[in-house]
Amino acid sequence: MSHPVRAARRRIQSEHVSVVDGIDACADAIADPWDTSRTTDREAVVDGLDRTLGETGILEALPAVLADAVDATGYDLQAPPVPGPPYVVVTSRGPVLRATIDPGRLVIRFDAFDVVRNSGPERRPAYRRSDGIGVAVSLE
Repeated sequence: MSHPVRAARRRIQSEHVSVVDGIDACADAIADPWDTSRTTDREAVVDGLDRTLGETGILEALPAVLADAVDATGYDLQAPPVPGPPYVVVTSRGPVLRATIDPGRLVIRFDAFDVVRNSGPERRPAYRRSDGIGVAVSLE
């Protein structure tokens, strides 16, 4: 793991606990009404999470998390991030933050859901609520 990756992860884990907890609460709210432990409705996961993150103000807070994580790496953002692509994207796993810095692309994933691939081409993947939020940081 490179120094910028460690620095960004540490900053998020120390300074942005409330945002990570907010993502966790939003993901719980999406999964709570499911009648089983998983769903195959990708749009319900993505759209529901995007809507809930927006309603709670978490979506608007994510660009500041990205800017702070980049600051922790010692590099600069090329432009101020906004709560939308290419900086912030809500996926079926959870929010993803991206920024281009001097050594490459910094990617921060907040994994709230696991994607369960089913065997057979006719079966759609399922989405299962993770136990908490996994924070993955990489430099690509």
